[in-house]
Amino acid sequence: MTANPARTAAPDDGYDLIGVGIGPFNLSLAALADGVPGLRTLFLDARPAFSWHPGLLMEGTVLQVPFLADLATMADPTSPWTFLNYLRAHGRLFPFFFAERFHIPRREYDHYCRWVAESLPSCRFDARVTAVEWDERQAVFAVTHRNAAGATERVTARQVVLGVGTEPVVPEPLRALLADPAHRGRVLHSADFRTHREELASAADVTVIGAGQSGAEVLLDLLRRQDGDGRGGPYVRWLARTPAFAPMEYSKIGLEHFTPDYIRYFRSLPETRREELVRSQWQLYKGVSGDTLGEIHDELYERTIGGGRPRAGLHPGTELTDVRPEGGGYLLRCRNVDQGGEFTLRTEAVVAATGYAARRPDCLEPLAGLVDWDAKGRYRVDGGYRVALDPRVTGALYVQNAEMHTHGVGAPDLTLGAWRAATILNAVAGRDVVPVPDRASWTTFGVPAAAPAGGIAVPAPARPADPVGSRT
Repeated sequence: MTANPARTAAPDDGYDLIGVGIGPFNLSLAALADGVPGLRTLFLDARPAFSWHPGLLMEGTVLQVPFLADLATMADPTSPWTFLNYLRAHGRLFPFFFAERFHIPRREYDHYCRWVAESLPSCRFDARVTAVEWDERQAVFAVTHRNAAGATERVTARQVVLGVGTEPVVPEPLRALLADPAHRGRVLHSADFRTHREELASAADVTVIGAGQSGAEVLLDLLRRQDGDGRGGPYVRWLARTPAFAPMEYSKIGLEHFTPDYIRYFRSLPETRREELVRSQWQLYKGVSGDTLGEIHDELYERTIGGGRPRAGLHPGTELTDVRPEGGGYLLRCRNVDQGGEFTLRTEAVVAATGYAARRPDCLEPLAGLVDWDAKGRYRVDGGYRVALDPRVTGALYVQNAEMHTHGVGAPDLTLGAWRAATILNAVAGRDVVPVPDRASWTTFGVPAAAPAGGIAVPAPARPADPVGSRT
């Protein structure tokens, strides 16, 4: 199902909204905005087509959130761009029904998003944004982008939303090696694992660093490349600074940290407390699926049949302090976090499954002097995801997945993607295009309202979005 092609034409007086980057979050906004009367939107991405974490799209890997956390359902289940309508459009509703799957394959989620991106006329690929500027005379943002052939175009909008995604985080001891082409395929981030999967499977010894889902999936994939008796394939080692290879929080009440209610509570806290919470809540967003941990255990258990031993080592509480090339491989210097003792390991390849972090895109540099950065160079983001700017800028700049420091651990989670997109869309449109709930959790975060007789507290009304420029 495709939208009205007439909306592809650029209006003479500019757009209402331009999105920079087309990942799942900006794609969600594009999907919810599609068909809104009088709203003119354009979304730009440098890549030739939509692609979601291609380096980790291994067979058998599944999304860590239910399929309902698609691009639209949690905000508007009647949208034509839901996952269920994708299944219908591809003649797969009955197979999906019989499969009884709440968590879908990652490869299927990627294909679903690609279908939406290719169907929406507001999404334009092969369009690298090179500059976002504020045109004070016309009171609009000017966005310059370049296509694959090198031709440039300048478009304008009253409002811009940045959805440029995150970039891989690499431990300091590995950065120089990973940047050196001589070590390509042997020292890499997990974002490139699928590209070098066969090379790694043929190595004698591979070390995976990072206790999150990506590290667990890389480890499991390499374990499965070993022969049934465990003698073939690489020896696989798993290192992590965390005290345990722990499951991600997935209890029904625990998941209420991924609700608008928790975001409002988190925003009310002092900055120092917010940063402490994000560090302490790592199992909410950096843990491993219990199913994946179970599959790893099953693979290791199989190796012990008949008195064998797994060709694998699991080392939590371990920090990588230094890496040196040696004898065609690498010498890793490590430190046990609890004991303080140091030890060395030799390996042929290293995969850093060490996560991602928000980045400031180069195209924002012309606007950087008008952004009210915090003391750590991060965006100041209000409750409606609007970035604080110089008062001379009368347009609005929004961000998606760059606000964990202000909104909490739900920022990168797909569960809140459609809700956040709807929140931004309503602000852009100046009306409630997609109503969002005031309350979504059973949990009362923070001090409750005074309890009447019977001890039942009356929920406080939803706190309105902070004014632009708030430093709380």
